[in-house]
Amino acid sequence: MDISITGGRIFYTLPIDFPILGKFQITETLVVSWIVMLLITGLCIWLTHDLKVEKISKRQAVAEMLVETANNFVIGNMTEKFRRLIPFVAALFATSVVSNLISLTGLRSPTADLSTEAAWAVVVFIMITAEKIKAGGLGGYLKGFTTPIFVMTPFNVLSELATPISMACRHFGNILSGVVINALIYAALAVASSALLGLIPGAVGDLLSQIPILDVGIPAVLSVYFDWFSGCMQAFIFCMLTTMYIANAAEV
Repeated sequence: MDISITGGRIFYTLPIDFPILGKFQITETLVVSWIVMLLITGLCIWLTHDLKVEKISKRQAVAEMLVETANNFVIGNMTEKFRRLIPFVAALFATSVVSNLISLTGLRSPTADLSTEAAWAVVVFIMITAEKIKAGGLGGYLKGFTTPIFVMTPFNVLSELATPISMACRHFGNILSGVVINALIYAALAVASSALLGLIPGAVGDLLSQIPILDVGIPAVLSVYFDWFSGCMQAFIFCMLTTMYIANAAEV
């Protein structure tokens, strides 16, 4: 197995050479995404294990609360007609939240890679298009690009393509900005710690200046916003836009 580092990202290249696809590359984003899926799968199995009708456990109560919240969110924003999308929206939210918060463990968040959000946005865009075609037929969908006048067709096409692009870039930009800001804060505090402790004369000062003492505690406080609040909020916004776009597409 070959290991290479490109642009700060680690690539694990499996020694399998496909005739058409070439070598199959596994990136850090892909590996962490698998870890996220395993965590969510394990949590779901644990929460739904040994369910009872009476005298339910606290674990089952939490599971029922999560299911009820997902039901209310989807039905409240999309009506009863879209009940079938509850598992999809719930899975999308859970994946986004865990992917955003996994950076707290030191792993690189998959949502800090544009390819992750782009894949989600493409799936949502296909669902939006399918609902539009289902509501007005293929002819009605294509005719919609020519409204209100034929000259507007190129702009309508761009507007249609802007939906998945804006969804992906909005989520990616907010998560990546938090990662970058946290990295800058760590670097700045390390420099400040070195400069402050370097004022101590002698060998003690030389030794302590190598220890980034200010990196302990302060970044943890800031991560409450950049990791916890921002991560959960971006997952909520992405799912809210998903439900709104799909529901509006069905009304065309």
